[in-house]
Amino acid sequence: MGKPLFYEILEKPATSCIIGICSAVWFYIQKKNIGYSHVGLNYETAVEGHHWRIITSAFSHISVIHLVFNMSALWSLGVVEKLGHVGLGVEFYLHYTLVLVVLSGVLVLATYHVLIQKFKLDYFRRVTAVGYSCVVFGWMTILAVKQPSSKLNLFGLLSLPISFAPFESLIFTSIMVPQASFLGHLSGIIVGYSIAWGLIHGMNNYWALSMLGWIVCVFIFSLKKSGAFDFTFIEIESVTDPSLPSVGFVASGNSRSLQMSRLPLVGSELV
Repeated sequence: MGKPLFYEILEKPATSCIIGICSAVWFYIQKKNIGYSHVGLNYETAVEGHHWRIITSAFSHISVIHLVFNMSALWSLGVVEKLGHVGLGVEFYLHYTLVLVVLSGVLVLATYHVLIQKFKLDYFRRVTAVGYSCVVFGWMTILAVKQPSSKLNLFGLLSLPISFAPFESLIFTSIMVPQASFLGHLSGIIVGYSIAWGLIHGMNNYWALSMLGWIVCVFIFSLKKSGAFDFTFIEIESVTDPSLPSVGFVASGNSRSLQMSRLPLVGSELV
């Protein structure tokens, strides 16, 4: 007999929090009627300075089925948090989740750039990626290397040997779900192998907090610069050289104010 859900949540605190965040974002998107083109990762919007989409695209999902499938796989992969005795564990999970989110998104954009600029495949200018699949495939790959005897359970119905799961899942989703992002999933696998093989290593609390701080700064300032949201407490004003910005804080009454406006609709395609 399996453990009660409450104990499973206690054993997978980071996984449970991420599932909660993705679920909350999905409910918010549905409530506000926000399309995936508002928050997804797209080459043209990235060139325009929408770097914040690397983060929003990862935690957003287009449908409840999309959300449930990704979160079900993530819940099974949360076993990483229980494997502190083999060098994994909660801290490893949190540290390298940051790496997977950022690097898989950057790798997707870099691949789009090569396909567009080198091979003249302008189709990839219109592609918009959204979902937590990159990170899911990354953890699937890390477990395949670190714990090849493990199983990946989906919905309690399907059990895959973890050693083959990354590429089996890549092929399966590409065939069964035409809109699935092959490049996005492959990017997660590549970053996952880089972590599992030690090509990306050395993350600790200091570097994780530093990385998180930079992510927050880039997120806020790219939102401001792109005009997607109007953070009125951050003003970018011209100085002697118009190309050099200065940053100031604008107070409203006795406190700083924050105002946001809705992002305009743009056409895009889900992958």
